[in-house]
Amino acid sequence: MMPAWVRVALAVCIVLVFASGFYYFFIRPYAYRWKPCYGSKGYGVCMPCDYEVHGIDISHYQGAIDWDELARTHGGEFPIRFIFMKATEGGDHSDHTFRQHFDSARKYNFIRGAYHFFRPHTDARKQADFFIRNVKLVPGDLPPVLDVEDHGKRNKEDLQQAVKTWMDSVEAHYGVKPILYTSYKFKMRYLDNPVFNEYPYWIAHYYVDSVRYKGRWHFWQHTDVGTVPGVEEEVDLDVFNGTLEQLDSLRLK
Repeated sequence: MMPAWVRVALAVCIVLVFASGFYYFFIRPYAYRWKPCYGSKGYGVCMPCDYEVHGIDISHYQGAIDWDELARTHGGEFPIRFIFMKATEGGDHSDHTFRQHFDSARKYNFIRGAYHFFRPHTDARKQADFFIRNVKLVPGDLPPVLDVEDHGKRNKEDLQQAVKTWMDSVEAHYGVKPILYTSYKFKMRYLDNPVFNEYPYWIAHYYVDSVRYKGRWHFWQHTDVGTVPGVEEEVDLDVFNGTLEQLDSLRLK
């Protein structure tokens, strides 16, 4: 028969494991949202105050957008200056809100950009061609973006080759280096080849007060649960790591 002290020790261990797991998966992601914030009214989270250029990224998931209301943020404490919009995914799926969003962003004087959601098991050149056919960038737009979040159980070398193929094809067409979007952990684990450090980096890094990535980065998606006037659903909030003049220097000439 198991001694009483062993049963107690096991029970304590089980409770501790359960408690730590509960905190990590259910409390930690939202604890950041419960912090007292000053001057961030209307955005749903604490805003990074050390950056002067703020933005959002949207897709059909954000529902209806009141562009008149969204444009009023230009005069707020954290004015929205740039908007990235989902354009395409894989080799044959386009976001049905992209064209309207893209045209409206230009009409309302937002700096606009378009991104492609990468599917690792779809031919990379086919994905690049599909993006190129659907996205007509003009001077003043931000460089095209590749959103890489899934390795699809491909080995790292094959994934890196596929990503590089997309980047090379898109760069050849638009004449500018694309922006690479991925999380801090994903880049460190799967896209750690120095060749990817040549591209502007848009890092997804949530529930932290500052970016922990030691390399060079340009954009920081600091939350996926922000609220913005004029946007129906929760939205990703971003900052640019520099001044508005430096952001202008990234835009297509």
